[in-house]
Amino acid sequence: MKYVINGVRYHVDTWGTGFPLLLLHGFTGNSEGWKEFAPFWKDHSKTIALDIIGHGKSGSPPDIGQYQIEESAAVINSLLEKMGIGKIDVLGYSMGGRLALTFAVNYPEKVRKLILESATPGLRTEAERHERRIQDKKLSEKIRQEGIKNFIDYWENIPLFQSQKSLPEKIRTRIRCQRLANSIDGLANSLNGMGTGVQPSWWDELAHLEMPVLLITGNLDQKFCRIAEEMSKILPNVKWKTAEDAGHAIHVEKPELFGTIVSGFLSQTGENNTNGSKD
Repeated sequence: MKYVINGVRYHVDTWGTGFPLLLLHGFTGNSEGWKEFAPFWKDHSKTIALDIIGHGKSGSPPDIGQYQIEESAAVINSLLEKMGIGKIDVLGYSMGGRLALTFAVNYPEKVRKLILESATPGLRTEAERHERRIQDKKLSEKIRQEGIKNFIDYWENIPLFQSQKSLPEKIRTRIRCQRLANSIDGLANSLNGMGTGVQPSWWDELAHLEMPVLLITGNLDQKFCRIAEEMSKILPNVKWKTAEDAGHAIHVEKPELFGTIVSGFLSQTGENNTNGSKD
């Protein structure tokens, strides 16, 4: 399905029946990456997989302001209104996790449950954000100067995705094709408009989120395990699951485990989790 919001075209895939579940992919990804989870979630969730601005089949406008993470959260709110949906569960991975958290902070009344896979509330200090903006600007220039293929060659080989090297070739090819389907403008503008360096820090807002939150990390991704540990000490109603022998993208590296964990969390009723509980 296509929706136009603020002059930008947004692509949305839906399947399954039940309580609405919004799925938000990571940087260079798209909604296609979630389709293999239909067997896990289709009986209890109506999944809504969005191509985030600058990705997949959604538009890639030139205005950086339309990529800002709070603007993207407002777009999600408008999208839900257009779809006649009042309250949802939200699952976001990496960049999509930052967007999911932003939506939960800005529209807490709209979120029943929140699932964050390898996500961060942002950088705590302006000095850190300034340094990240410089790094992301360099990356965006690399995309524009060298093109999508050369950038994806580089992106696939950063340490964050080292654990994906052992995945079957068929899976690695599928992921690469998804990444290559993006546009130069979309990825470059996404880095400059929605990068960690330009988003607000939500660390101080975590204590105010009352909905049940599930954090999922891979034990090989030590940086995001440390972030999840910090978050789990602040969030009032949280569970933290760590997948063994998995890196940053648990849903890619351990799909059956990921699908089962998410399904279990969404199917639970009336939980009142202790702060920082970890399984």
